[in-house]
Amino acid sequence: MNDILARILDTKRTEVATARQMRSESEVLREAQSRQDIRGFARAIEDKIAQGKPAVIAEIKKASPSKGVIREDFRPADIATSYAGHGAACLSVLTDVQYFQGGYDHLRQARAACSLPVLRKDFLIDPYQVIHARALGADCVLLIAAALSPAQLRELESVAASLGMDVLVEVHDRDELDAALSLDTPLIGINNRNLRTFETRLETTLSMLQDLPEGKRVVTESGILLPEDVDRMRDHGVQAFLVGEAFMRAPDPGIALQELFFAR
Repeated sequence: MNDILARILDTKRTEVATARQMRSESEVLREAQSRQDIRGFARAIEDKIAQGKPAVIAEIKKASPSKGVIREDFRPADIATSYAGHGAACLSVLTDVQYFQGGYDHLRQARAACSLPVLRKDFLIDPYQVIHARALGADCVLLIAAALSPAQLRELESVAASLGMDVLVEVHDRDELDAALSLDTPLIGINNRNLRTFETRLETTLSMLQDLPEGKRVVTESGILLPEDVDRMRDHGVQAFLVGEAFMRAPDPGIALQELFFAR
């Protein structure tokens, strides 16, 4: 588990180079621009919170580097339908193949099965990947501050905005938060899992709340496993959650979502 993030980013650089040889960026851009089906990701989160409910970004993933295969019976369309029927605000779909056993078809299938906005969850380092995300149907992309320089963050956000997509920028510490706050996006994901060691601590989110200015929406990510975790976050004003593993291990992910967030 020694610096998983560095190994993943090396893989992504190779993947992007290979993808460019197969399809030019201009070709993928034409496909992305031809889509007229954008769904408002940030708006869906705010709509749910305005109703007095937690906004849950429900994740669809088969495996992770730290846990291996999480869900053997993996049918993205069925999972998406279950999430949509049990109160999710949005979906997050892993598209990384090598480390998370994800795939582009997982995003296509999940989005086609419901009307929820969809985040492409991957390790994006190049404009090509952002453009490809929209071509796949993504309504939002994840930008990981630990993987990108401030200049890269601004560049990729600009590409996403030009295609009508929202951006969720993910941070793990205050230095990354400073970089994230220079962006236009209101969505600040605080990942409680350290991407270099995969250790998880809910205090990561709580310790940074005081540094968030007005107009930014905190999304707490990773480690939300119990109703007490949800209560703890909401008591501190956190109303948006990205949750995956707790749902993926359940027989019916949507029912697990309802029980964790809406049963009381």
